[in-house]
Amino acid sequence: MTTTRAEAAATEGREAAALLERTRSTVDPQLRTCVESLPGSLRRIALYHFGWERADGTPATGQAGKAIRPALVLAAAQALGGDPGRAVRAAAAVELAHNFTLLHDDVIDEDPTRRNRPTAWTVFGVPAAIVTGDAMCALALRMLAEDPHPAAARASARLAACVVELCAGQQSDCEFERRGPLDVSLEECLAMAEAKTGALLGCACALGALYAGAEEDEVAAMDAFGREAGLAFQLIDDLIGIWGDPSHTGKPAGADLVAHKKSLPVVAALTSGTEAAAELAALYAGPLDGAAVRRAADAVDRAGGRDWAQGHAADRMATAVQHLARAVPDLGAAGDLLSLAEFVTRRTR
Repeated sequence: MTTTRAEAAATEGREAAALLERTRSTVDPQLRTCVESLPGSLRRIALYHFGWERADGTPATGQAGKAIRPALVLAAAQALGGDPGRAVRAAAAVELAHNFTLLHDDVIDEDPTRRNRPTAWTVFGVPAAIVTGDAMCALALRMLAEDPHPAAARASARLAACVVELCAGQQSDCEFERRGPLDVSLEECLAMAEAKTGALLGCACALGALYAGAEEDEVAAMDAFGREAGLAFQLIDDLIGIWGDPSHTGKPAGADLVAHKKSLPVVAALTSGTEAAAELAALYAGPLDGAAVRRAADAVDRAGGRDWAQGHAADRMATAVQHLARAVPDLGAAGDLLSLAEFVTRRTR
């Protein structure tokens, strides 16, 4: 009996979902213990952000995100012959760093919802959300600094450098919003996406390699794998930001268009030189809501932004696998990493 592409994708999706669930069960206890070490209101806001408490401090049953980044840490360590159990602190540190960026991003983008609930800044205020994010970043670095693992010092330095790159990517993203619809090149947008998203996925893979005792060339190859996978992730995320189902994304339909985000599909469309590109530029010059959002999404599609993003995501994942093969020549040993890569490019939310 032959297996269809849809059946194979469904199987891969189940494998990735099971891997992410195992990661949450492994990493969340360490992550929660660290978050609960925060003082006073910082702890309350962080617990709310992660979905473990309601705004009034009573217990909640929400999940603390998809756990893609900590899963990459553990999978990379395993693929290179390390013990994933010894990399749990590193995985939790990466997830703390990721959530530091989410708290800040929600403030910067004025996003009202995340994970189907009000964002922390809308509940506790902007200053409280920002300083809680700052505290999470400090916690992430402290977790690595206090880890007795011999790779911890190098991992801490690498994560700190990654945070600087993340901040540079976020600053570029904000700068793009101040430019006209036709004043951002696709090359600039790709560089921003690599810094803002690819850097942390690359860092997660590199930390897993470090904790496995890998050589520097293997660490570099794993970092490159994660960066390329991160760009694919961002491309799919940008598509979801335009066409995602609000019941799945936890955000309003076309949220990125409403915010006039110069995401990768949008910039690809704007720079296509088509009539639809001119229509999209005109729409981006004014407020977008309701019917205008639907027209803008249609213009992105007709200008080729959607097809370009889907195709480029597949190309980036192919390049990612080439980098992975440099570190793990027998890709059979990297099954979990490949499952995560498939999840990144096939997900719809």
